[in-house]
Amino acid sequence: MSELLLGVDVGTGSSKAVLTDAAGAIVATAAIEHDVSSPRPGWYEQDADGVWWHDVVTLCHRVFDAVPYSAADVAAVAVSAIGPCLLPLDAEGRPLRPGILYGIDTRASEQVELLTGRIGEENLDLHSGMQFSSQAIGPKILWLQQNEPEVWRNTRHLTTASSYVVFRLTGEHVIDRHTAGHFMPFMDISSLTWSERYGTVLDGFDYLPRLASPTDPAGVVTAEAARATGLRSGIPVAVGTVDAASEALAVGVRDPGDLMIMYGSTMFFVLIADAARRVPGAWLTGGMEPGQYNLAAGMATAGSLTEWARRLVLPTESRQAGYTRLFSEAEEVPPGAGGLLLLPYFEGERTPVNDPEATGVLIGLGLKHTRAHLTRAVLEGVAYGARDNVEMMREGGAAVSRVVAVGGGTTSDLWMQIVSDVSGLEQLVPEVRIGASHGDAFLAGVAAGVLQIPDIEQWVRIDRRIVPSGGAASVYDSGYARYKDLYASTRHLQHLQSRDRAGATSASLPAEVEEE
Repeated sequence: MSELLLGVDVGTGSSKAVLTDAAGAIVATAAIEHDVSSPRPGWYEQDADGVWWHDVVTLCHRVFDAVPYSAADVAAVAVSAIGPCLLPLDAEGRPLRPGILYGIDTRASEQVELLTGRIGEENLDLHSGMQFSSQAIGPKILWLQQNEPEVWRNTRHLTTASSYVVFRLTGEHVIDRHTAGHFMPFMDISSLTWSERYGTVLDGFDYLPRLASPTDPAGVVTAEAARATGLRSGIPVAVGTVDAASEALAVGVRDPGDLMIMYGSTMFFVLIADAARRVPGAWLTGGMEPGQYNLAAGMATAGSLTEWARRLVLPTESRQAGYTRLFSEAEEVPPGAGGLLLLPYFEGERTPVNDPEATGVLIGLGLKHTRAHLTRAVLEGVAYGARDNVEMMREGGAAVSRVVAVGGGTTSDLWMQIVSDVSGLEQLVPEVRIGASHGDAFLAGVAAGVLQIPDIEQWVRIDRRIVPSGGAASVYDSGYARYKDLYASTRHLQHLQSRDRAGATSASLPAEVEEE
């Protein structure tokens, strides 16, 4: 019987599975797309059974379609997913509503302010290592209590996407410390344990899963899960984690100073910290290994902006053909995008500004500007946002010594070159960039005792390096200063426009949607 390792990642718009051997060689991959529900402006949800569990079950079968193996040949499995999410379960572990997604869901803005006022910013920094934001679960718990009291009355467990799938596989309620850091204010970041300190401020402590490391075994595949997935009952299932943390491990980001930049629909950053370092604006969480810490950050839009631009100017072309044309044209535009400057806050912004009411801003438009200038401005705007996040970490005292780039955006050398030129960072691009599912397969091996964490070095090979060109440094330094000033000087107008936009969108919704 083969000792194969199965990793499954449930993403925002698709789920992926990878099958490897213990040496990291890829045996097979599979993917499935799914939708995100947005019933109101600022709300983003997914069905736990209809999307998360459905995709895992489907991929457990589909990944074997073209290989001479079956699910019975799998020695261990691990799952990562979007996160942190909020999913309330009843006493039997059944979802009571769709899962409320991570920081792109901004419904709990009022609760962020309310809980911050109750606890205090200084106390939050000391206890949780970060401030409340749209990424935090505590305000979403309060939103649930205030807006869906019947759901709350029936809630007995609070969980997240990866943990729910692990529960369906093993019957165990468990969460990794990286994801749990965002279940603030219940996580004591100094000890990486649950704390009842603010239990009188926010109800919910009694419903939390047990804590563990992502590499720990959560349990084993139950007979019921085996019937659904085809996996053997009794094989170990890793605790798992959020997709970004698993992807960072997959490309060897595990030493202090290592930074992963993930080019996806959003842009995400994971820096391995040398201690429990509190950096204003960043998210401090537990790391992949016991006692380790990560500094994380995330922009609300990145690849989703390039898709917006493609749909806007080339709506009839296929996605791939459209991207090829736009990026080729943008490459002919000199740095500075012909005087265009874009703030990429089209869905608010997470780090470092933590402003759900921020909006996209484009200035410098003239009649001679073309779609190539617009595309270049989009790529440069995201690059300025990346620099903003890296400088936030450095200004907070964190060292950034090695940068690894991952995600779908790494297929564009132009985009990565712009990020390197704007930020001054050299980026390493791994040979294998399948994503979090590859890291999940490795986690499965560790949970099964087949692998140890240092073995990841044998799984990773660097394909190429993106080095800052230097020639555009002065242009981009000037552009970055204006980028920072543009947000500060238009913030109040952005908020007014954001509220008008939300009101207009809500007013145009069908009556049945408004009543949900």
